[in-house]
Amino acid sequence: MPILPIDTGRYGTPEMLKIFDEETRVQKLLDVEAALALAHAEVGNIPKKDAAKIAEMASTKYVKVERVKAIEKEIKHDIASLVRALSEQCGSSGAYVHLGATSYDIVDTANALQLKDAIAVLEKRLTEFKTILQKQAATHKATVMIGRTHGQHALPITLGFKFAVWGYEVNRHLQRLDECKKRALAGKVSGAVGTQAGLGEHAVEIQTLVMKRLGLSAAEISTQIVQRDRYAEVISIYAMIASSLENFATEIRELQRPEIAEVFESFEAKKQVGSSTMPHKQNPETCERVCGLARIVRSLAMPALEDMVTWHERDLTQSSAERFILPESSILLDYILNLMCNIVANLRVDSQRMLANMSATEGRAMSESVMMALVKKGVNRQEAHELLRQLTIKSAVEKKPFKQTLLEDKLVSKTLSEKEIESALDPKNYLGTAIKQAEQFAKGA
Repeated sequence: MPILPIDTGRYGTPEMLKIFDEETRVQKLLDVEAALALAHAEVGNIPKKDAAKIAEMASTKYVKVERVKAIEKEIKHDIASLVRALSEQCGSSGAYVHLGATSYDIVDTANALQLKDAIAVLEKRLTEFKTILQKQAATHKATVMIGRTHGQHALPITLGFKFAVWGYEVNRHLQRLDECKKRALAGKVSGAVGTQAGLGEHAVEIQTLVMKRLGLSAAEISTQIVQRDRYAEVISIYAMIASSLENFATEIRELQRPEIAEVFESFEAKKQVGSSTMPHKQNPETCERVCGLARIVRSLAMPALEDMVTWHERDLTQSSAERFILPESSILLDYILNLMCNIVANLRVDSQRMLANMSATEGRAMSESVMMALVKKGVNRQEAHELLRQLTIKSAVEKKPFKQTLLEDKLVSKTLSEKEIESALDPKNYLGTAIKQAEQFAKGA
């Protein structure tokens, strides 16, 4: 009976769910067993015909998930159950299944195979998201809006500049994922405590052959398990990506507030319901879902880090935790990445509201621009800063447009003409390199 929302189909893309479903997991374990048998045959440890038979039968076409689970119910060991179920299908060749291996030779190598597939999906999704951000940066490179710090109006920026900031962050995550693969995608065939004693004189070659066949790197050294710093690194990167997505989604949520109303996630006007009781509601619910699930992904970094701690050459504390950590983090991260791709690609932008919001401070947000204009005319920078600080307060207290307050000030009116003041107060004249930076990102710089 499905219980968790991943199981019920509420969360997760078909592509990532397939990687971690029960049958795929069993197939990955069987792939490792097949590669092990073929490696033994290649070094002359077992007859090639027996290895070929094991490789042929190492498929969920023959080794049924239900049979593995039935055996496990009896003997209480998942990998031993898999070994028995595979051996049953191999006849006399079954004697060579799992030769010289320990359970976690199979489990950890299968983990690496699943992570390899999962990271490939995430890289594809991140690349898609970056492309969407590049298109939006190009479209809105000159869409002027107020930049905000501490939730207050700061200086003008462009929406394209904001997308570029997000995009370079996404690009860094792509780099992190790529760099971690050489450490994370490592399997092992090293036996019960890592000494490879049960594998015989060709142990190192067997491990090399297994990993080459599976497209993985071999752990330089291992105990009964590959050391969990590898998984902790992956999940920590996942957590960072999820945190970035929550940051982006939070920004959209804030900008969708009616008091701001500058950007909006899409809303299907013909069918979508925002509230069960308030007909007018159009909530940023998809962004909110991203934020909520990002917290789950981030929370999984802690047990991943704790799994680095083990008694001696290993204990079983990692096993139960990783059955949740690896699939959940991959599935949820891919899902919210997919959501963000759709959100940003279909974002509704109200550029007129952005311009209207610029006037909320009646020009005071352009105080730095005026200060720099005064400095260019020879006014001491510190004196100009203090003067503008006082004049912004005066404008706010007296509820006067900032331009009027500036014109009434003797130093400002003596130093700057009305036309120069108007130019300094125009947000489009004080964007610095914002448009250029958006263009650079949009072009893939």
